[in-house]
Amino acid sequence: MADKPEKKPAAKKEAAKKKKKGKLVSSLYVLAGERIQRKNKFCPKCGPGTFMALHKDRVVCGKCKYVEFGRKG
Repeated sequence: MADKPEKKPAAKKEAAKKKKKGKLVSSLYVLAGERIQRKNKFCPKCGPGTFMALHKDRVVCGKCKYVEFGRKG
């Protein structure tokens, strides 16, 4: 019998991963008349300029990892 040529396994195509979009800076502020108000509070350790992230059950600073449990916006 004749030898059959070896078949190479088919290369699997990887699905293109979608890049997540970050939060827009404009979503952190609210225009109230002629004033601008911040939605999130600042971190008490890092000081003004570092926003704390609002989660379902906590508020977290992304820079120093300070956490306040119980949602306080």
